[in-house]
Amino acid sequence: MNTVELAIFGAPPAFEEPLPVGQLYFPEWSAYEDAMRGIFERQYYTNQGPLTRQLEQALEARLGVRHAICVTNATIGLMMAADALGLRGKVITPAFSFIATSQSLTWAGLEPLFCDVDPLTHQLDPSRVEELLESNDVGAILAVNLWGDVCAHDRLLQLSERYGVPLYYDSAHAFGCSVQGRAVGNFGSLEVFSFHATKVLSAAEGGCVCTNDDQLAARLRNIRSSYGAGPAVHVRRTANGRMSEAQAAIALLSLDNFAKTLERNRDVFAAYRDTLAGLPGLRLIEPQAVSATNYQYVVCEIDTECFGLGRDELQAVLRAENVLARRYFYPGIHRCTPYDEYYPQVGERLPVTEALCAKVLQLPIGQSIDAAGARRIGEIVRTAQQQAANVRRNLGGLA
Repeated sequence: MNTVELAIFGAPPAFEEPLPVGQLYFPEWSAYEDAMRGIFERQYYTNQGPLTRQLEQALEARLGVRHAICVTNATIGLMMAADALGLRGKVITPAFSFIATSQSLTWAGLEPLFCDVDPLTHQLDPSRVEELLESNDVGAILAVNLWGDVCAHDRLLQLSERYGVPLYYDSAHAFGCSVQGRAVGNFGSLEVFSFHATKVLSAAEGGCVCTNDDQLAARLRNIRSSYGAGPAVHVRRTANGRMSEAQAAIALLSLDNFAKTLERNRDVFAAYRDTLAGLPGLRLIEPQAVSATNYQYVVCEIDTECFGLGRDELQAVLRAENVLARRYFYPGIHRCTPYDEYYPQVGERLPVTEALCAKVLQLPIGQSIDAAGARRIGEIVRTAQQQAANVRRNLGGLA
């Protein structure tokens, strides 16, 4: 490939249709039609119906957890988790995450205490967590498992036990991952998974909370307000967090095809890895702490000085090719409303987060792309790097 073949120089886009970055799993139409017909025949649409119960049992068996409590989305699950844990005050959490992580705390009347992340793995940095525990009155640690990888759980658990605060996880990126044979879903007091359409297990929209604590599970089910789903226990308030039967139906279909989804992801990720290998100024983020990953995302860092282009410039090149690469996460939560008003100086103690927000780029993976498509994108990236000066002039030096 040479410069004139890039769309920013007038060539046709490499892809006829826009390529999104998310998984976007769609079941076979016939299977979807059968599932929806069953819902209509039963005339049972929500409130812990038979498909939701079936999904919970399947998740419990797959993950080896005592309780999988399905919810309408992961944000509701995180809000419920904070209430079920009885949290008060400040909660340590990364600003390098999807904003719903921190918004779940704000909705629960808690204060996010933003913590920096590890520059290599992008996971919550235990040494920074310890500093915050020593200097603040902290009520809990809400860690985030990113990119099909996990946090340094053993170190975080030690801190949790030493300081007497609960540890729980936003594991929206980690379904299907495991650590030394132990499935993610079994760590901390609880873990929350997302089944959004962009995730590796899709309910179109949905999620679940996993825990091995019977009392905590009972509180979660009562907060969710699924009548008849378990024994009545006292909770401060309830939320309409129930998963619909339509969501459960799609999730069950996605679960049936999960092995094929992982295989496809693995092949696409390998194609990116091979094509981008050795490219100056680009680092592909690969899971470090898991024994099995879901390859849910393809995320890379762009070093402007070495690569010759900034992250945003490369994004513009790719978007001209109908590759909808995303800045992820951008901006950091600490720079989003309302947190930028609450903590105007917090960026000074989040140097790694600040740096990552300026150089992380997400590339497409999932049902809409195959290994050949990944290699084609990799070649576009290579060409952009090799012709960086011309590209930059064409883009007008976009920062």
